[in-house]
Amino acid sequence: MAGADHRLARDRKRDGKSNEAGVKYYLLGVFASGVMLYGMSLIFGTTGSTKLVDIAVSLGEGDLIAIQVLGVTFVIIGFAFKISAVPFHTWAPDTYEGAPTPVTAFLSVASKTAGLGAISSLVFIAFPAADEVYQPLLWVLSALTMTIGNVIALRQTNMVRMLAYSSVSQGGFILMPLAVAGSGDAAEPALKAVVVYLLIYAFTNLGAFAVVIAAARKTPSGSISSFGGLFVYAPGLTVLMTIFLASLAGVPPLGGWFAKFGAFRAVLEADTNAGYALAVVGAVNTVIATAYYMKVMRVMWMADVPDGDITPVVTPAPVQAALAITAAGTLALGVLPSLVVRFGDIADLSGALGR
Repeated sequence: MAGADHRLARDRKRDGKSNEAGVKYYLLGVFASGVMLYGMSLIFGTTGSTKLVDIAVSLGEGDLIAIQVLGVTFVIIGFAFKISAVPFHTWAPDTYEGAPTPVTAFLSVASKTAGLGAISSLVFIAFPAADEVYQPLLWVLSALTMTIGNVIALRQTNMVRMLAYSSVSQGGFILMPLAVAGSGDAAEPALKAVVVYLLIYAFTNLGAFAVVIAAARKTPSGSISSFGGLFVYAPGLTVLMTIFLASLAGVPPLGGWFAKFGAFRAVLEADTNAGYALAVVGAVNTVIATAYYMKVMRVMWMADVPDGDITPVVTPAPVQAALAITAAGTLALGVLPSLVVRFGDIADLSGALGR
């Protein structure tokens, strides 16, 4: 599970923080892999198969036994590490800060997408009969991840660490639909909501990190205060960062609002007390998240330039291309949500699930 990611995280060989990032990611990854593989062994031992469909059939033949409950729990916990879900998120802030920023951008999107894709496959294909196990677990993970990620993000003074905790909290929002996927007719809207959210999150978060990369020569410390007065010498980057942060906050008509709309719709359509409660937790956390996104916007637009140097920022062509693509995706998927709904329709596995 740690794979080659930890080597990317410690790419700056002479940087102590980079080396620390790689070691933390590797050690915690090994621990999470051990937990997950132990859970897989328990499931294999009781079902006699490693095929997801066969596992679903076996688990659905009767009441789950204690070993199967433990196996399902351990497998989900293992993948929770990949998506930096609380309390398995401790690697993320230090790794994001210590790794080179392009690697951080990759980890914040690719790692989370892979982990959530795996959890979704398990929930919808392998564990539909274990909904009484995975739903309470994912409910707690979602609520804790949103809340703790946002509360700690409020206190951050470093831009990358703030985006790291923002990424943690976004993972909690993506887990919302999965926490009610086994309730009533919530399976289809839940799957669509996860796919749509991941797509929009990828455009938005990569765009935010692209701005950080572009401004790095003028903001070497990485502190939020170093972005003070960014609008004075880099108005284009300021506008783009505002778009990305507003999208992460769920402000219409940007892509993030449609992603959050789908997540809230899925939990409400479950029509359960747990779903309504999670929607309330999500709504409160949306407000909390907006506070620290607005803080960064205020610094960029209204604060003074820290050192008085207003030399324009020169953005390399590859970064310009990345900014153009991510900004276009963030805007288009919010203004024309029908584009992203098609991706959700493609992901509709209701027929394969027999639902």
